[in-house]
Amino acid sequence: MNFLVDMNLSASWTDFLTGAGHTAVDWSDEGPPDAPDRALLAWAADRDYAILTADLDPAALPAVAKRPGVMVLACGDLTPDALGYAVLAAIHEAGAELAKGAIVAVAGEPAPLRVLPLRGR
Repeated sequence: MNFLVDMNLSASWTDFLTGAGHTAVDWSDEGPPDAPDRALLAWAADRDYAILTADLDPAALPAVAKRPGVMVLACGDLTPDALGYAVLAAIHEAGAELAKGAIVAVAGEPAPLRVLPLRGR
């Protein structure tokens, strides 16, 4: 799976995801640091990348025609050391839905995952 790592996360996520067999790029290598979320969403949608982020402006979602999948990390320690296993488990469990534009929240140790139906997809 392809991931665009938002600047609000450590660039170490790109190495972690790449080491786990995924493609990952850091937004700091692709666009301006002050870009609005809609710019990241458009970039990711155009290239078939999901976004890994710690926050996302929900108002930006309607701004792009094809919504990329978004994985939101919601925990105090946002490093791969703390959340790497949980992120990989979420990708394994919800990767197909993420590829279709789902929003997946990861908040620590893997917990039961509930996938909600996507409307308009």
